[in-house]
Amino acid sequence: MDNEFKLKNGSGCLACSGCGRQDNKLNTYDWMADIPGNSDEQDMVEVQFKNTRKGYYKNSNHLPLMKGDIVAVEASPGHDIGTVTLTGRLVPLQMKKANIRPDAEIKRVYRKAKPVDMEKYEEAKSREHQTMIRSRKIAEDLGLKMKIGDVEYQGDGNKAIFYYIADERVDFRQLIKVLADAFKVRIEMKQIGARQEAGRIGGIGPCGRELCCATWMTSFISVSTSAARYQDISLNPQKLAGQCAKLKCCLNYEVDAYVECQKRLPSKEIELETTDSTYYYFKADILSGTITYSTDKSFLANECTISARRAFEVISMNRRGEKPDKLESIENVREERKPKDLLEQESLTRFDKSKNSKNKKKKNKGGQVQQQTETLQNDVERTMAEKNSNKGPKPQPKQLERPKENNEQEKASTDNRPKNQRNRNKGNNPNRRQQNGNQGEQKNKQQKQQNTPEGKANVNNIPQ
Repeated sequence: MDNEFKLKNGSGCLACSGCGRQDNKLNTYDWMADIPGNSDEQDMVEVQFKNTRKGYYKNSNHLPLMKGDIVAVEASPGHDIGTVTLTGRLVPLQMKKANIRPDAEIKRVYRKAKPVDMEKYEEAKSREHQTMIRSRKIAEDLGLKMKIGDVEYQGDGNKAIFYYIADERVDFRQLIKVLADAFKVRIEMKQIGARQEAGRIGGIGPCGRELCCATWMTSFISVSTSAARYQDISLNPQKLAGQCAKLKCCLNYEVDAYVECQKRLPSKEIELETTDSTYYYFKADILSGTITYSTDKSFLANECTISARRAFEVISMNRRGEKPDKLESIENVREERKPKDLLEQESLTRFDKSKNSKNKKKKNKGGQVQQQTETLQNDVERTMAEKNSNKGPKPQPKQLERPKENNEQEKASTDNRPKNQRNRNKGNNPNRRQQNGNQGEQKNKQQKQQNTPEGKANVNNIPQ
């Protein structure tokens, strides 16, 4: 029964004893859960109820409790149903973090929840939403300036806790009487702030993660606009406000680091003078230690970004009555000036730049591969040429002879003369064959006559 309830509500991790209720608010990872005898060393256990309400109870009956077990604990009056979220040596550390005094009255754990307890618990939880809506209407009818944000019934259904928000002090004595008559339960009123209400409801922040007030924050410190000024954040209420309509708690996380770094920079009111003009403070990158100056107080004109060291050098020169020619130092090499967005908003095509750079790299790699292949081909050709030069003339490849019919057709298509004239020039003309044969016979007769003694005498008698 217990395991089925855990799996249904997402309140247990059966694979790992240290994870437990990972999806719940203010979850604590028990990294000592796998140590033998860890849960036996401490009788104190941490029990969590609806949303962020937690309590610490004593396991006087020495029950074998683990993270994720559903237990019935002592309440006034009756009993309450909660889930064990921490056991062992980490519980005293969590009690110290929650500022619970050692002499405070500590209630005890009765038993593990039974099916009968779970039925009463589910019945009481089903009435919470209707009770909240009806109680809001009752408070409005009574004219009370308060907002009832949440209602939580006790596990046995005998008591209800009403969480409300109010800017001023509210006299809710009449409201308690009306609510007790309407719902027939014991009424308890608890005032919470806007940050605590956001933590109880939960949600996702603009950073993409769960709200800090719903995951780990237990103490809420006031946040002022000076925290945004120290970090040079634009005072835009829509961006600085969280889901609770208050300033974001994360503005306080890095204020101390910015305050220390800002001590190393010159004052904003100091003006820097050169031979050409006077420069005024415009903005500063506190962490990198650079300052941007402008020749106009109201808007950015003739901007010049220098380091804090150079700014102190110019200030000391101005105090001595000297004025440098330029605000930048001679040793400082100017980089290529990139267009700056004064609204500090990136362009919509910022993701395309990385793609183009990757494509360029791929192209460069492809060109290098082509060059390497070309060089290899040239080397192979050289070696082959040297071998052929040593062996002798390179044998030419034999050309494939086309069939005669195709050759005749091609020549006929190219030659536009009549058939009789075309046959005259061809080697297969029968008249031409007879002429060539007669000429050959005459040459043979002349050679035979020269070889005879009469022919030789006739040759010698030829006049020179």
